[in-house]
This record gives sequence, structure tokens and C-alpha cells, in this order.
Amino acid sequence: MHNEPLAYRMRPETIDEIAGQEEIIGKKTALYKLIKNGHVPSMLLYGEPGIGKTSLAHAIAGTSDLPFISLNATVSGKKEVEQVVQEARITGKVLLFLDEIHRFNKLQQDTLLPHVESGSIVLIGATTENPYHDVNPAIRSRCGEIKQLTRLTADDLRGVLNRALHDADRGLGKQSIRITEEQLTRIAEGVNGDARRALNVLESVVIASDEENGETIVDDWLVDNLIERSGVFGDKKGSHFYNLLSALQKSIRGSDVNASIYYLAHLLESGDLVAVNRRLLVIAYEDIGLAAPHVGAHVLAATEAAVRLGMPEARIPLANAVIEMCLASKSNSAYKALDAAVAAIHRGQTGDIPHHLRDAHYSGAAELGHVGYKYPHDTPIGSFGGWTDQQYLPEKVDGTEFYKPVKAGDEVKLAAIYERMKEMKER
Repeated sequence: MHNEPLAYRMRPETIDEIAGQEEIIGKKTALYKLIKNGHVPSMLLYGEPGIGKTSLAHAIAGTSDLPFISLNATVSGKKEVEQVVQEARITGKVLLFLDEIHRFNKLQQDTLLPHVESGSIVLIGATTENPYHDVNPAIRSRCGEIKQLTRLTADDLRGVLNRALHDADRGLGKQSIRITEEQLTRIAEGVNGDARRALNVLESVVIASDEENGETIVDDWLVDNLIERSGVFGDKKGSHFYNLLSALQKSIRGSDVNASIYYLAHLLESGDLVAVNRRLLVIAYEDIGLAAPHVGAHVLAATEAAVRLGMPEARIPLANAVIEMCLASKSNSAYKALDAAVAAIHRGQTGDIPHHLRDAHYSGAAELGHVGYKYPHDTPIGSFGGWTDQQYLPEKVDGTEFYKPVKAGDEVKLAAIYERMKEMKER
């Protein structure tokens, strides 16, 4: 009887046993050839939990002849790093796997970096966070390879599950288990590409199943029960969370209702209602904007309702808001105009405010030349409303157009007014 979990026992022992990740460690990749020929470069492995970072590191160690040390940056200190350095001095070279490398502090880095640079320590760092954001540049610069792993496909996971079922030494091969291909597919498709979770579900299914005449028989309802919510991966304030927010915004911007609802569901299951509400409000003004200005008010009402209701009822107004935003006309002209003005200011285009626009509510303003302002409301309304032609921008930027109308939805009317005003100024 094994004491270790099935997922631990089935961890690949060499790079030839790695499931998926063909673009990173497949037999036709440079990294595979390097390792097979006895050279292991320092590298960073980046990706969500359960997609094989630790497994890949151990498989590389199993393929290499180098002494192997595994540490976790959340619990390791300067003492453990010095022990690795001492081992490298004794053996000449060691392979160090450092999990959660983004948590490494400066003191630990200063102890380790010279030896990584000299090659006496080959570093494989793993992180769930984007290394370009969360790993110190000194570490990154010494790692020639930064590899982003991807979630395994259902086919990859079926292979992992079948290997576990038939492996008599490390897996479940010594047991007689009746499990259908459909049930294995249900597990493979329900764990969101996570091999560790797939093996954990398989092990739980087998343990919870009844035996008949020495054979373990797996029932459909048990698989469904154990797979529930196993596809939810929440790392509040982590890289995956921000990737979900980004995917939600880009799906709304692209008017894909189904994708937007999917990412909203995943974010709400991950549990940060405040961040979701903030992003939806941003989208309403950044991506819908002047093409459908009423949407901003609707989204604000929906997010306020969501806060009052709390989960799970909060999902109802938010679903309404997301679908309305998806199907609304889109315009980013307003914030683009502001960004263009900010850029002009940063370039030094900051001429003097025209005298007639300056504050004149004090004695002496006239002596300073703050005169000549034409009050638009005193202008006969006519066909174009109360409007008068006078210079508003500083001389240095007069005539610059920051606003570029997007002729969509309600902004079509605004664009027409804008064009008429330009024509009247040019007369």
C-alpha cells in the first residue's frame, strides 16, 4: 500500500515521460537536445499551478547526472542557500530547483547569483507569476531560458490517467479497476488542464468506489461529484487573475457575448467581486464610451447592485451589464483624445492660456489684459445653438485636433456636430 499520493508517485522521472509541453521539451526542441546531450541551462518555468513546472524540473534532474537539490523560496532562507553553495563547491556543479522563485529576497539572491553566473549552480526557477513582472532582473538575466508552460489538453491528460491506471509499480496497475473511457474523458476535460488535479480525482474516485468480487467499479455519479468545481483556479491578485480580467475586457471589446460571460463566470468563481466591478466600469467608459454613453450609467447601477446583493446574487446584474456592453456600439475616442492631449503636454506643447480666457473676477484683471471674452450664451441661438467663434487653445497648439470621432452608435450625432463646428471656425 502506497503512502504517497498518486500524483506524487506518477511524477515523470525523465523528460521522455513528460506529458504535453511539446513546444518546450518535445523531442524536436533545442532544450530536449541540450539536456539529452548532457547540458542543462539555467531557466525559469512560468505557468499556473498543476501544469507541470515541478514535474519538468524533476524530470530534467532525472535525465541529468547533476546532483539535485530542491528548495521552496517561501520557506528557505540564507542558510539553505549557503548549503547549496557549499554542495556546489564540493561536487563542482549542482542542479537547484527553486519553487516560488518570485519570493526570493535580495539577500538570498546576492548569495546565489555569483554561483549561477559562474555555472557552478544550474538554476531552475518555477513561478506562477509573470517573471517579467515578479522575478528580479538579476535572476532573469542569468537564466538563458524563460519558458511559459501551458495547460495540458484533454488528450494529454487521458494519457496521464491511463499510464497511472496501468503502472503496477508507481500507479494503480495492481488493482482491478472498471472505469470507462467516457469517465476518464470526463475527468480529463473537467480539471482545467491540471495533471495533478486529474490524478487526485482519479485516486479519490478509486478509493470511494465500491468493490464487487475483487473489482473496483466506478460509477458516473461519483466522477461527477468529485469533479465539481475542479476546473476553478483562483489566484486572487496573481498573474492568472489579471489574465482573466484582460480576457474579459478584450472579449467585451470584441463583442463576443459567450466568451465574456465565460470569463465573468470564472472571475466570480475566483472570488474578487470588487476587482470585477472596477474592471467593468473601466470597460464601460474605455471601450463603449461615447458610442453608447448610457451604458456607463447602467454598468454603475449594476456594480452598485452587485455590491449590495453580494454573491451569488451579484452575478445577475453583472451578467446583464456584460451582455449589454458586448452588444453596444464601441468607441474609445474620448480617452484617446485625453491621452493625445497629455502626450502633447509632455512634449512641451504648453503655450500660454489666451488672455480672454483667464480669470477676470478681481479688480485689476483688465489692467493685466484679461479682457475680450465672448460669452456664448449671449450669442443668438440660431440653427447651431449658443456658439461663438473665439480661440480657446494656447497659440502654440491652436488648431491641434486631439479628438478623433468614431462614427459608431450615438457618437455619429456627436461627430456630425463636431464637423459642423470645424466648418464654422474655418469660415
